[in-house]
Amino acid sequence: MLLAELVLVALFVSLVVVLVWAARAALQAAPGPARLPSRRRAQLAAAVSQARWAAAHDEVDGATRILLRRGYTGLDGMPVVLEQRVFDTVRADETAWESRFTEAMSAARFRCAYLNAEESLG
Repeated sequence: MLLAELVLVALFVSLVVVLVWAARAALQAAPGPARLPSRRRAQLAAAVSQARWAAAHDEVDGATRILLRRGYTGLDGMPVVLEQRVFDTVRADETAWESRFTEAMSAARFRCAYLNAEESLG
C-alpha cells in the first residue's frame, strides 16, 4: 500500500515537471515582436516625439464623424495614428450637413491647435 502511494506521488511529480518543461519550451519558441536595433529605436522615439494632433473625418453608419487624431510619420513614411477621438458627429441625412460639417471641422482644427500648443509647452 505504501509503495503504491509513493509510485503515484512520483508519477504526479514527474507529470508536473514535464508539463512545466513543455510550457517553458513553448513560450521560448513562440515568435514575438522583433526587437528593433538601438539606432532604429532612437529614430522611432524621435518620430513619436514629433506626434501632432490633426483634424480628420470618416463615414460610419450613415454619419460623418469629425475626429481628432494624434499621429506621426512612421519610419516607412506612412502615417501612424497613436490616438483618435470622436469630436462631433453629423448625420448624413441632415439638411444643414455642409454647414454643420464645416463648423465642426473648423472647431476640430482649433482644438487640435490648442492641444499641440499645450503639448509643446510640457
